[in-house]
Amino acid sequence: MSPIAHPASDRAHAPPPSLVLIFAAWLVPALLSGFDTYMQSRLEGHPPDWHWVFFNSIDWLLYAVLTPFVFRASRRLPLQPPHLARSIALHLAGALGMCVAWAGLGTLLRLAIFPAPPDLTGLKVLREFAGWVFTTLPFGVGVYFALVGIEHSLFYFAQARERETQTARLAAQLAEARLGALRMQLNPHFLFNSLNAIAVLVRDQNTAAASRMLELLSGVLRQVLRAEETHETTLAAELEFLERYLAIEHVRFSDRLRPRIEVAPGIHRAAVPRFLLLPLVENALRHGIARRADAGALTVSARREGADLVLTVRDDGPGLTSGLTPGAPKSGGVGLANTRARLAALYGERASLNIANAEGGGVAATVRLPYHEAEGDA
Repeated sequence: MSPIAHPASDRAHAPPPSLVLIFAAWLVPALLSGFDTYMQSRLEGHPPDWHWVFFNSIDWLLYAVLTPFVFRASRRLPLQPPHLARSIALHLAGALGMCVAWAGLGTLLRLAIFPAPPDLTGLKVLREFAGWVFTTLPFGVGVYFALVGIEHSLFYFAQARERETQTARLAAQLAEARLGALRMQLNPHFLFNSLNAIAVLVRDQNTAAASRMLELLSGVLRQVLRAEETHETTLAAELEFLERYLAIEHVRFSDRLRPRIEVAPGIHRAAVPRFLLLPLVENALRHGIARRADAGALTVSARREGADLVLTVRDDGPGLTSGLTPGAPKSGGVGLANTRARLAALYGERASLNIANAEGGGVAATVRLPYHEAEGDA
């Protein structure tokens, strides 16, 4: 991936590396240079000249003084189009300027460390300075462009980290928006089905059942339409909501519905997506219980299998139609598509929804998702 081009003004205002970090980086070659001077003297059988030891060490630290200026020039003149040629030319001039500055500081350092000879004159100092400029020129230019390369690497590394953070933030915001849209899609789906059931009761002049169902529906809708900060709740809270919903459906089906909820011990605080079981129960009622002439059983079970939480909604209806083979997922309508999309958005490939014919008749919808406990909704 090519680096993102940034205006020179943006690079110029980027925070420079810490001066302490720059000094620490140059301290390593400074100590090694002083140690080399000391050991060379010892290997030659001479006592070390501490003037040269200190000079060769501190001379490297002069680069620590010049490095911030090189970094600033590198950020103002990045080596990238459309002004690449101009930036290279200006950096060449900057490299020569750094060599002159390094030679000048080195000359002053030498005058400060070594005893001044009696015949020292300004002309000799000037000649020594000029000699230092030409001596340091090849190495100094290499050091300058190495610092430019380091600055560019640090800048693009910071940009890559920022881009990764921004990508992760956008992905989280996209997932949040998608989950919100899916939930807003689920709410009217549930509402329309319930209102349709009430309309049937009114049409049959069963006003007592219709009134009871409206009372139950108002309580359920308060929970469905309540704004939540998270998309997960505890299994206990989800089953409590499901019991209220089944109370509504029991009014609709009267004695034809025999619901049962089976939960393994110790998993009531397991985290599940809000209203996960609602579309599965709706699907079982519509395609299973409603197609029976006599009473039908609806069983909701929850258990833990290793690192997974397994939820099953089973009915004893006629089973899958002939167009679907046993064990094949049932596409369903809005509810099942919504459930699959929410599971994918929350857990990716770690979650699944499978709908298949159950042993002994009927259909079983099985949800498998990673087991973890929710923090809220005790």
